[in-house]
Amino acid sequence: MVENKEINLNGVKLSRDKISIYRNLIKDTVIDDFYQLISYMENGDMTLDEFINRYNDFYFSLLNSENPYFKEYIIEKIVFDENVFSLLGDEKLKKIVSKDVKNLLTIAEVSSDDVKSYAKDYFKRLGQEYFDIADLPHWESVEKLEDTNEGNKTEKYPVHISDLIELLKISNDSDLVTDALLDFHNKFGTGEFARYKAFTWEEIRDEKFLRGIESPDPITLSGLIGYEVKREIIIENTLQFINGFPANNMLLYGDRGTGKSSTVKALLNQYYTEGLRIVEIPKEYLTDFPEIIRILRNRPQKFIVFIDDLTFEDGETGYTALKAVLEGSVESKPENVLIYATSNRRHLVKEYFHERKGLGSSNPNEEIHASDSIEEKLSLADRFGITVVFSAPTQDEYLEIIEGLVKNRGLSVDSEDLERQAIEWERQHNGRSARTARQFVDFLEGKLGLRK
Repeated sequence: MVENKEINLNGVKLSRDKISIYRNLIKDTVIDDFYQLISYMENGDMTLDEFINRYNDFYFSLLNSENPYFKEYIIEKIVFDENVFSLLGDEKLKKIVSKDVKNLLTIAEVSSDDVKSYAKDYFKRLGQEYFDIADLPHWESVEKLEDTNEGNKTEKYPVHISDLIELLKISNDSDLVTDALLDFHNKFGTGEFARYKAFTWEEIRDEKFLRGIESPDPITLSGLIGYEVKREIIIENTLQFINGFPANNMLLYGDRGTGKSSTVKALLNQYYTEGLRIVEIPKEYLTDFPEIIRILRNRPQKFIVFIDDLTFEDGETGYTALKAVLEGSVESKPENVLIYATSNRRHLVKEYFHERKGLGSSNPNEEIHASDSIEEKLSLADRFGITVVFSAPTQDEYLEIIEGLVKNRGLSVDSEDLERQAIEWERQHNGRSARTARQFVDFLEGKLGLRK
C-alpha cells in the first residue's frame, strides 16, 4: 500500500495560481471547489464541521461531473480546453504550456487520502476529535481495471484521444506532453470539435447552440450494400473536400429507405480521423445558417452541414436562407463547410396546381409572372452542385443487398430459403428498399440466434 504523502498546501495553491494559458480551467466548478477546500485547509484556522462541508462540496462536484476520477477529469480538461495555444498552435507558447501542464498535474495528483491524512494530523495536534474524517467518501485519481466490466467495456473516446489521455496519465515529461498536445490540436482541432465528431443544432430555453452527439450512428461504408456507383460519387466529392480541393454541395434524393442518410453518416465514421465532422441542422433552424457558419469558420476541421429529409412548404423562411447559402450571400460560406441534403422529392419546394393558373389567367389576384415563381421553386435542387439519385431497388438488387448483408454478418442460410423469406418479408412489410433488406436480415439474425 502506498503511504500518503504530506501535502504542501501552499505549493498546490501556487500551482493553481501560476496557470497562464489554461486560465479557463481555474474557473471550472470542480477545480474551483478543490481550490476552495485546499485554501481553507491552508489558512490554518479550520473547524471540523467546515472542513467536512468543503470536502463534501468538492466530492459532490466531482461525482456529478462528466468524469468522477479526479486526475482523469483534469487531464480531459487539458485535452479539450480552447485557448490561444490550442486554437493557434503557436510553438512560441510551448514553454508556458509545459509549465501549465505540470502545475495542473500537480493538483491532479492530490488524493483524498492525502487530504484526510492532513486534516487528521491537524485536528490531532489541536487535541480535537477527528474520527468523522475517516468516514468521508473516497475519490479515485484514475479508473482502475477492477472498476471496468471487462469484455463489455465501450471505449469512451477514439484511439487517438485515448492515447493522448493515457500519455498525460503516465508521463512525467511535461515537454513531451506539450508536443503531443500541439500535434493533436493541429490534426484534430480543439474543444468540442476535438471531443465529438457529430453535432446537432438545438434550442433550449431560447438559447441555440451546437450539441455534441455522444453516440453517433456507427454505420460504416463497408456495411452498406448496393448503390456502389452512386456512393462512389459521394465519396469522391467528400475526399476532394477533405483534401482541400474544390468540391460541391450535394443533394441525395430518391425513394425512402435507399440509404441516403446512412451514406452521409458512414462518411463521418470513415473520415473522422482525417478531420471530417457533421453538423445536422433541423429544417426549422435553417434561418440560423449565418450563426452556425460563424462558429465553424476558421476551424481546422472540414464540416458537412447535413439537412435530412428536406422539403419546403410554400412561404417557409428556411427556403430563402438555404437558397442564399447555396447561391452565395454577402457573408460567403467558408471553404471548410459543405452542405449535404437528402430528400424524397426532386422538387424541394411543394408546388400547387392553382399556381399554374396564373400562366394564363385573367384573374387580377393571380401573379402576372407566375412562370418565374414556378421556375424558382423547381430550380432550388439545381443550386446543389451534384445531385445523386437513389431509386428503389429491383427485386434482383434487393436480393443482392440481402445476400451481402447475410455474408457480412456471417449467417448460414440456404440460398433458396433465403430468397423465399426475403420476398415474403418485402410483401408483408415496407416494400422493397435497402432499409427493408436490413430489417429482414436483423429479423433473420435474431431468429437464428434464438435457435442456438
